Amino acid sequence: MWKSITVVAALAAAVEGAAVESRGNYTALVSSELLRNSVTIEALAAKAKHLERLAYDTPTNNRVIGSEGHQATVDWITGIIEQFPDYYTISHQGVPLNIGGSANVTILGEPTTAYAVGFAPGGSVSGKLAAVKNLGCDASDHPTNATGSIFLISRGSCVSGQKVLLAKKAGAIGVLIYNNVDEGNLDGYSLQRIGAEGEYVPTAGISLGYGKGLAAAVSGGLAVPVTLSTTSRDIITYNINVQTIAGDPDNVIHVSGHSDSVGSGPGINDNGSGSISLLEIAIQLTNFTVNNAVRFSWWTGEEIGLLGADYYVTHLNQTEKDKIRLLLDFDMMASPNYAFQIYDGDGSAFNLTGAPGSAEAEHEFAHYFNDIAKVNHTEIEFDGRSDYGPFLEAGIAAGGIACGAEGLKTQEEFELFGGASGLAYDVNYHEDGDNANNLNYDAWIVMAQAIAHSTATYAVSFDSLPPRNSTAIKSRAAKNLFKYKQSPGYLKMI
Repeated sequence: MWKSITVVAALAAAVEGAAVESRGNYTALVSSELLRNSVTIEALAAKAKHLERLAYDTPTNNRVIGSEGHQATVDWITGIIEQFPDYYTISHQGVPLNIGGSANVTILGEPTTAYAVGFAPGGSVSGKLAAVKNLGCDASDHPTNATGSIFLISRGSCVSGQKVLLAKKAGAIGVLIYNNVDEGNLDGYSLQRIGAEGEYVPTAGISLGYGKGLAAAVSGGLAVPVTLSTTSRDIITYNINVQTIAGDPDNVIHVSGHSDSVGSGPGINDNGSGSISLLEIAIQLTNFTVNNAVRFSWWTGEEIGLLGADYYVTHLNQTEKDKIRLLLDFDMMASPNYAFQIYDGDGSAFNLTGAPGSAEAEHEFAHYFNDIAKVNHTEIEFDGRSDYGPFLEAGIAAGGIACGAEGLKTQEEFELFGGASGLAYDVNYHEDGDNANNLNYDAWIVMAQAIAHSTATYAVSFDSLPPRNSTAIKSRAAKNLFKYKQSPGYLKMI
């Protein structure tokens, strides 16, 4: 079972604010065993509590892009890495974005509480409300005789960008998305883009109760006039890119995770757990030397469409892409009802493969779980759902592991990992309960040490990977790109 809340709090109080001891003599070559054993549950727990406080000390209680909490996250990671100027170079890549600012909604002549939806365009529209069937994820859900209306759609299932694109195609001039849970609100809710920026209409979020009441009224034949006014704002949010000074810079093992949360809460599993794992491994790696360069990246804007990672890959020339021998991405390492999941890089389980090297990455993680940690594991679809997606599209070998998100644990997984079948891997996924008290620390240490194992293994040698072959890489990527784009999980659902 995971550590008690009392124990975690005590550990955090003991070490979370302490400065990192500077290293001056790192002559031993890193190994899996040395790096794995240097990563402790105490250090992870302390950083989880600290990251949680960075969110809770802000007005919005989250780390969504454009917020004080996310900037504090970037500053905190940066401050720790900067304690090792003789070991790492660090750079910040600004990602310019336009996000939701404010929303004003008047329904039946009365102002109502509404929230801006990030990445929806600004504008003012007026029209009658039209209810969308089901969850608005299929074209058939949208009314065909409501051109010029404002469409009312429930949150859930597919990404919001898909709902709004379909609404616009059906004639909507604006969209109201109502929540699918009673708790919390849609402040900071983001329109996950799957199309171009100009393909959307003004969109705002409202509560579950109000949305269901409006849907019932419209279904009952009541004409509901709505005025919707939204604004947007320009921001620059940052990717953090860190690389060892030592090691062959033309042969890079690139490990990454996203630093942002959704608007509902502090996001300590999603993806504080991945961000913290990378940070702790980066700290401990400074005790050793490496043969290949190790690059750590903390991506921005994952929660609204993998935008930080996509921006990074888009701005790499082919020479720089070729230097990355393998990208390993880590998202959600401490789910309460966990399963130890490996991305199916060889396609044996789900028939979606990555560039040459992706299969070998999967096999290396399987080796860790089978032979080192001696725990069960399973495979999940290599569908580009998190920040490794843009790398797959660029023909870069990729891999990773996860503990599970909103999906339901199966009976077979219950038999492998315990927990509860039929319940989500993380019942707090994208909710305000995603905090340091609701992590599975026993699962997290297994996953963090798996990251340490893979980082150390490839920092020493890429001999287990196939040789570079850009023709094969491009061919393999092109073959799978359409499949990734069409997968229901291509973007994380909010």
